[in-house]
Amino acid sequence: MSLTHAPAGAVRQGSLRELNLALVLGRIAAADRPPSRADLATATGLTRATVSAVVEDLLGGRLVSESEPAPRSGAGRPARGLVLADQGPAGLGLEVNVDYLAVCVVDLAGQVRHRTVHRADLRPVAPADALARLAEMAAAARDEAARHDLTLVGAALAVPGLVDDSGLVRLAPNLGWRDVPVPALLAEHPPLIEEVPGVPVLTVDNEANLAALGELHARPPGPSSFLHISGEVGIGAGIVLDGALFRGVRGWSGEIGHLPVHPEGRPCRCGGQGCLEQYAGQEAIVSAAGLARAELPADTATARLAELAEAGDADALRALHDAGTALGVAVAGVVNLLDLDTVVLGGGYAALAPWLCPPVLAEISSRVLTAAWSPVTVRPSTLGAEAAAVGAAGSVVRRIVAQPAGWLARPS
Repeated sequence: MSLTHAPAGAVRQGSLRELNLALVLGRIAAADRPPSRADLATATGLTRATVSAVVEDLLGGRLVSESEPAPRSGAGRPARGLVLADQGPAGLGLEVNVDYLAVCVVDLAGQVRHRTVHRADLRPVAPADALARLAEMAAAARDEAARHDLTLVGAALAVPGLVDDSGLVRLAPNLGWRDVPVPALLAEHPPLIEEVPGVPVLTVDNEANLAALGELHARPPGPSSFLHISGEVGIGAGIVLDGALFRGVRGWSGEIGHLPVHPEGRPCRCGGQGCLEQYAGQEAIVSAAGLARAELPADTATARLAELAEAGDADALRALHDAGTALGVAVAGVVNLLDLDTVVLGGGYAALAPWLCPPVLAEISSRVLTAAWSPVTVRPSTLGAEAAAVGAAGSVVRRIVAQPAGWLARPS
């Protein structure tokens, strides 16, 4: 969905107030410790009277709350700090993946207040039916949010495929989806979202992109540039450069799972041959380890691999080493191209990082031109398998922080 902006040079009544609301709330959100009103006046350059008026609006709108003052040894009454509220607006994160559906609710402070996962192989399920199941989970999440005095103000859906600006899923090869009008299908279900100016009711994005955004905004903050790789049945990557997601010309960057690591190798669902997914996707690793994928519940495949590797099982260790080697070949190409120094292993890869990291690093060391004097860090993600759904919900609440006037102006 597109947002409507005033023409260049136009000045609307109340625009200065809107700017001040966003400025003050943004400072509170970015602060390492709860700032006082005086701190905010110093940081923003606004007068104390203006800051006090803005803060009262934010308090009244349940966008911030007051924290207990920090102990002080000097004279005078200690000032109360301000933090993002844990009641009020919240974001709804949704995810459709090959073998699960996930829903989560994130409050304005970035805390996950509700999360549910439904495990099932969705490849034989029609898109409309999969989205109907997701809508039922979202309705339950809305009810749970309401019990915590949270109002859902927008939703973002993560899908393992190529998504255009309208939310149309052009292709999700591992799901078998092609040209699926996700917003229209979800619109057939009862509305869950309270509409707020400046916040789209629903956005649809690639799951690896949203996972990368979740990692970018996780606490404690990490580097501002990195490659985030989501390792599930399929493999996707989110590329973050200088604190911003790199999407490419059509928004389809990061399809690392379809980089060929063996050009004449195994056929892939995408129509190519030798794609990374065929050697380092979850099902490929499970099969190489000698495990029957059909006999393992979807939520235990990764755990079972980790358990076997921890016990020294030769087949599991060999499968993980070979997957890490294939992954390292693909990663080395991306690092050479983009000059990144951090690689984050997310999704199912996070739990397998102790065994995947060494072969990935070995390939980087032998293939990346600058590795000898500029080491590359490879580490598990902070959010693990939750990254995409959390990143989706977080993208909603960050819009409220950036444009709080819309929430404050809504009818009570």
